[in-house]
Order: sequence, then structure tokens, then C-alpha cells
Amino acid sequence: MKEGMKPGRLFCFGLGYVGRALAEILHGEGWSVSGTCRSEEKRKELEGLGWQVGTFDAPETVPDVSKALAEATHVLVTIAPKGDAGDVVLHHFGELLMSLPQCEWIGYLSTTGVYGDRGGDWVDEATAPEPTFPHQQRRAEAEAEWMRLAYKHALPVHLFRLAGIYGPGRNPLLKARQGTAQRIDKPGLMFGRVHVADVVQVLKASIERPHPGRVYNVVDNCPAPPAEVTELACKLLGVEPPPLVPFEEAGLSEMGKSFYLTNKRVSNFRIKKELKVRLHYPDYREGLKALAAKLE
Repeated sequence: MKEGMKPGRLFCFGLGYVGRALAEILHGEGWSVSGTCRSEEKRKELEGLGWQVGTFDAPETVPDVSKALAEATHVLVTIAPKGDAGDVVLHHFGELLMSLPQCEWIGYLSTTGVYGDRGGDWVDEATAPEPTFPHQQRRAEAEAEWMRLAYKHALPVHLFRLAGIYGPGRNPLLKARQGTAQRIDKPGLMFGRVHVADVVQVLKASIERPHPGRVYNVVDNCPAPPAEVTELACKLLGVEPPPLVPFEEAGLSEMGKSFYLTNKRVSNFRIKKELKVRLHYPDYREGLKALAAKLE
């Protein structure tokens, strides 16, 4: 954290890939950490780190987090809307969230998917969401709900629209090594992605420079075709890349198809200008090379 900033108390709804990554960094800087996870096994693991964690798997398991939330100075929400149930955090904890006496910052993690299909054109935070598929629509609705809550109750909500996240334990190198990688041919398609270390960097920068109501795209500098990324992963491992498969013959799930049917390039100018972020991994090439160097 920047000089002079005291350690805070983070509450994270969803201590998964991103939530845990941020929590570990902040905990190492003297912050206290509390939050939720989905399983009892994971809860025990996280509590072993010295964190206070409740199991939240709505609607079956809903923890009592009132004390931890009331004490939180910063709240991160990483949990996606759950089908027709919508935003389960707002549904189960909305009343608690309306009054957070010590809260200085709330971060809601959304997705660049809310922009929908733009035919490969550039979008930025001033571009209105135009979701193409139902899961994108649910994300856009959740964003709007959080903003309504923020304006009505003067909550310091910040929206972060994340591109495809990769990093240790979750990246194309692992699929290439396991022989499960695909190269799907969809001419003209551009994907945005971002290394988890840069997601954490952006969140920390926002905590240091809060601007309630602000929206930030969290993505690297280099949108690229997914087949190109897979090809580099294979090259770095010295394995033969899988053959190109036409999109129509790839056998993708409905969710998988949706990613290939929404084509856009997402600007990250705002995080660099306003939050003074200098990406650790400005493009997928640098990110994959760093990950490959650490593979056993």
C-alpha cells in the first residue's frame, strides 16, 4: 500500500481465484481478512491462513457475517449472478450492505462480457453495455443493482469489468501440457485477457485512490485471437500445437460458444491514466513466458 496508508480490514464475498490473490497480498501487508467460500473443505484451508471465513453456497448455506461486515473497511464481491436467482450477495446481504459504518471502498467484479458483440470494434467505460447472451444480461443487471444501492445509500461502490483471467494454475500452458488445448478457427475474433497479478494491482490501486461510482476495464494491452495464444503456449512447451478446428465443428458448450460469438477490443486507458497502473504483463506473450519459466 502507498506510504502512510494504514492496514484495513477486508471482507471478500468469494475467496476464489481473484479474491484469494488480493487477500493474500493484503494480509501480508498487515490487513485482517474475512469473507466467504463455497465449501467446508475450502473454509478450513482458508482459516488455516488466519482468516475468518464462512461457507456461502446459496440458497443452501448462508453464513452470519454481520459482525465481520460491520467491521470491514473494504469489501470485495467476486460472486457472479446465479441464474434466475440473480445477485445472491445482494439478495442475502443487501440490508447489511446498506449500512456499513466503517466501509471506505466496495469493489464489484463484473466482466467485459457486458459490452456484448461489437464486431471487433473498440469499447471503453463510456460505452453502454449491450449484452448479447443471458449470462451477460444478468451481469449487466447486477451492475445496475449495485449502482442503485450505491447511489441510494451513499456506498463507495466501484465496478471492475474483467477480461479473461489467467495466471498460476489457470492458463493455456496447462492445457497444452495436458493435451487438452484447442485451436479454434474463428477469423477476425479478438479476445481480451488479463493476468491475475494485474487484476490485484488494479484493485489495490483503486483502494489507494477511491473514486466511488467509477467503472474500470481490467484488461491487458493486446487483444488477440485465442488460437494465437494457444500456439504460443505450445511453442513455449516445445509441443506440437493442436490442429485448427473450424468454430462450427469445435463441439463447444453453449457458454463456450457465447465467448466466440462476442467480438470486441477493450480499452484499458482509464486504469493507466487514473489509477497510474503499469501492467506487470502488458500482453499475453509476457504473461505466458513468465508462467512457462516457473513450470516444473
